[in-house]
Amino acid sequence: MPGSKSDKTEDNPRMLEVRSEIDDTDQQILKLLNHRASLSLEVGQLKRGTQDVIFKPFREKEVLENLRRGNAGPIPHEHLSSIYREIFSSSRALQRPQRVAYLGPEGTFSYFAGVEYLGKSVEYLPQKNLHEVFRAVHSRECELGVIPLENSLEGTVGQSLDLFLDFELHIQAELYCRISHSLLTRERSLAAITTVYSHPQPLGQCGSWLRANLPNAQIVPTESTAAAARRVRDEKGAAAIGHGKLADLLDLNILARGIENMPDNWTRFVIIGPKPSDGEGRDKTSLLFSVPDKPGSLVSVLQVMAIEGLNMKKLESRPMRGEKWRYVFFVDVESDLSDEQYKALLEELRGHCQSLRILGSYPSGPYIDVAARVDEKNLQSVPKTESVK
Repeated sequence: MPGSKSDKTEDNPRMLEVRSEIDDTDQQILKLLNHRASLSLEVGQLKRGTQDVIFKPFREKEVLENLRRGNAGPIPHEHLSSIYREIFSSSRALQRPQRVAYLGPEGTFSYFAGVEYLGKSVEYLPQKNLHEVFRAVHSRECELGVIPLENSLEGTVGQSLDLFLDFELHIQAELYCRISHSLLTRERSLAAITTVYSHPQPLGQCGSWLRANLPNAQIVPTESTAAAARRVRDEKGAAAIGHGKLADLLDLNILARGIENMPDNWTRFVIIGPKPSDGEGRDKTSLLFSVPDKPGSLVSVLQVMAIEGLNMKKLESRPMRGEKWRYVFFVDVESDLSDEQYKALLEELRGHCQSLRILGSYPSGPYIDVAARVDEKNLQSVPKTESVK
């Protein structure tokens, strides 16, 4: 409209000056990005012919921490981290193309966790189950894998722990993702829903909402949230529980969002690889061990850790396959047990254990709100637990 406020803004001389400065700044940023890319290529050339891994979580964490300390604003730290995640992703791809396995199909929380942490300059290869994720990394079909390890509401993903017994792989990094679930469907109201599909973990995380809002619906577990969402596209009366962004990907409606039992719902994912991570700055170590079948054997292992002052963050037992009533223990400690100072401790632990394996020493992971990466029009148009009219 002639004479409107927006027109006056466009005619403002200072606006033209600011835009010119932005253009000049963009060119400077572009020049610096290309200079950084050339340095990354040189790093790749120096590594050529070696078996060195490209993914360096310790180095990336160090860079981010240095940037945060030097950031005077006004750009928020969160935005800075997101920008540099993509810069890291591009740098790794320039050194050597990366393939990352995840529990597919596209649109699972594992997929979104991988994209948020490893960036978009990566070839993500969906796998039909967690076993195939481990197999793809173990066979070197993929350099890395993304797996869910535990949830703050539902506990450990037991299959992930069990697969470490079958495959000689290592934890290279971890990340924590806030998970928020939506009800996705072709239908337009909750009254039309007769069946709900999803992975067992989200079904458990949303059990209270389902009992209160869809008490008569049939609950059917599937291999993944994305597979559930794809299934409901062609089934009348069906709905899926999954990431809200799936509605965008598959042209579905969101009948309800934020349906998890508790809003503070986080899943811990780990990045697995065929080799241990290298570099300094390891904050945590994960171990698998078994103990002799005699009284006090577990206590003796825990006492060794306690005397050394190790802070244990997790202890969980899993049945040992092929041996009834025998167990293997999964432990997280807040120490870098790969450090030379713990060499004697590990020898002492091996003396008390039937078997002991270091799964990895790695930096403590960032907390990423993948639940916020949902299509805005869906979030704005649908109340938290009301159906679409």
